[in-house]
Amino acid sequence: MSRFDADSLRTHHAGLRRSQTPSVLVLVHLGTCGVASGAQEVLDAILGAAGELGSAGVAIKTTGCAGFCSSEPMITVEVAGAPPVKYRDLDAVKARRIYSEHVLGGRPVAEYALGAGCESTY
Repeated sequence: MSRFDADSLRTHHAGLRRSQTPSVLVLVHLGTCGVASGAQEVLDAILGAAGELGSAGVAIKTTGCAGFCSSEPMITVEVAGAPPVKYRDLDAVKARRIYSEHVLGGRPVAEYALGAGCESTY
């Protein structure tokens, strides 16, 4: 899949906003370290899987560094009612599997997970 330009991403996100309230949020970490490690390929795979398999109830967003540079490329999957899961050392094949099994199927892919739960600050 080719890179999305800004207008294509806006159109894609607008379509997601018009759909039902998202029950799953996918965050693709696109900090400098992520981009250098191949996060664009992961984003392309996630967007491609969403287009092929469906994205009803799913919001896909990009964010900066997750703070684990040596584990990039990374994504975080947040399913309503469950702890968020951070996935590490991803490529397009792993990202598509995570989309199919966790995002759509509700089953986290433990072998690619860095951890589950939220970080807290006090």
